[in-house]
Amino acid sequence: MDPSSKKPSFSSPASAVSAEETRILEEQISQMNLFKLINQYEPHRKTLVLKKFFKMKRHQEVVITPKFAKEEAGTISGKVTAIGRDFVMLTNLKQRIWIPYTAIESAEIPFGTPTYSNPHQNFIYDNQLRQKIILKFGETVSKRDALVQQFFEESLRTNLHTWQKTWVEVLVAGRRFTGRIERTDKKNLYLKLLRKNHVIPLEEIQSVSTIRLMTVWKEWIRAVF
Repeated sequence: MDPSSKKPSFSSPASAVSAEETRILEEQISQMNLFKLINQYEPHRKTLVLKKFFKMKRHQEVVITPKFAKEEAGTISGKVTAIGRDFVMLTNLKQRIWIPYTAIESAEIPFGTPTYSNPHQNFIYDNQLRQKIILKFGETVSKRDALVQQFFEESLRTNLHTWQKTWVEVLVAGRRFTGRIERTDKKNLYLKLLRKNHVIPLEEIQSVSTIRLMTVWKEWIRAVF
């Protein structure tokens, strides 16, 4: 029989117990591994814990207290859209916000919001997508930004680079810079507003947020006059 004529098949179940028991066991193992890691690598404790927290709350509402909260009133809230190597991206009705882990004081869920055990409860299960991921992982994932965010941890630099020509406001040490993202390199973010260019060190960024057209017009007028 020609081997190529065989239909693709899936691997056997990952565990001998039920799906719910397997899920609980996986969560327990993951948490135990996390605490072992943060005990071994103390300087990375905050980043590892934040990354794990945001992964558990993907597509859910969170509230972040930034370290610059004393300088800027209030907290930042939104749905967790992307979890990167060194940043988290939140979205709300008004804007998209990038926040480096180094700029976060604390993160939590809004009061009264239920804690879901399943971080993917907002996804509709797609059996065809599952089959494509298993059999053609690279080809399938590379075509969907949502899947890239799910399987790969981008850095703030690479993620912002994909948002070229987007108008943003960048907060750095209490100062605000407005402009269109031109590019990023290993050290800097480059913004442009009319003839004015801003070169912002990535390591100094406290937050990046998208802005509306009206805000862009106000900045243009301010720059001209």
